Amino acid sequence: MADAVADVRVSAVGRRPGRRALMRKKSIIAFLFALPLILIVACLVIYPALYAVSLAMMNKSMQYYNIFTAKNNFAFLFGRNTFWMVVEQSVLFAVTAVIFKAIIGFIVAHFVHNIPLKGQRKWRGMLLIPWVIPPAMSTLAWLWLFDPSYSAFNWIFAEIGLPSVPWTGNPYWARFCVILVNVWVGSPFFMIMYLAALKSVPEQLHEAAAIDGANWFQKIWYVNLPMMRNIIQITALFSLIVTFANFDIVKILTNGGPVDQTHVFATWAFTLGIWGNDLPLGASVSLFMFPILAVAAILILRNVRKRGNEA
Repeated sequence: MADAVADVRVSAVGRRPGRRALMRKKSIIAFLFALPLILIVACLVIYPALYAVSLAMMNKSMQYYNIFTAKNNFAFLFGRNTFWMVVEQSVLFAVTAVIFKAIIGFIVAHFVHNIPLKGQRKWRGMLLIPWVIPPAMSTLAWLWLFDPSYSAFNWIFAEIGLPSVPWTGNPYWARFCVILVNVWVGSPFFMIMYLAALKSVPEQLHEAAAIDGANWFQKIWYVNLPMMRNIIQITALFSLIVTFANFDIVKILTNGGPVDQTHVFATWAFTLGIWGNDLPLGASVSLFMFPILAVAAILILRNVRKRGNEA
């Protein structure tokens, strides 16, 4: 009997190198298949990022700063009030828009999830329209709605006896308009992600909660929300990155005005780099998105990993 067990162990040990070689071969094949995508990402993302860092080290005449020169692009930006205003506006714009998109997407996802299966496809298609339409095109439509002379909203206000609103002429209303359009465009993305997460929640959990006497709000708070928490955080991170880098909505709707009050990193970098004919300074502005997004990504992903380990 002992000899038989020893033979089995020897044969198992003999098979292990073969399995390892097979797994290593599969890993190499998988890497080769992914190599074209890795090269595309390197060409379209990594190289421009490194080139932006190189540009930020130059002066307006496209010459590298002397190592002993105290004043450079970053020191120049830190001394400008407009730069800190853009930082504040970018953070306010991104965080506020993501919060509202997450809340609206969560509510609409539960609404669609509770519709009978036959009607869900129709509602999903209609609700995805704002996300499918190119943002530049939909922003033009919103621009006409906010037009100071022919605004449809102001016409409605006039019909019901309310005063007109300077939508894009007042800094506070202009910020509201930019956030509103971004929420309208991005909420369907949250909705479809949350709807997919809701489909993965086991129905047995809802049945057990119903047996315990839980109402609909308690089912959402104690069953759906914990099961969807990781998806909510990952979706918020993706949206935060896209919203921080948003260009077309602000550019078309307000062009950073009035008086630079709605500029974000992307639009101000474009204004300095292209219109101001100072590419190094524009590249320096764009690089400031990286540390802010890096901190947000580390905090969110660390929280997701902790919850994954607890599960």
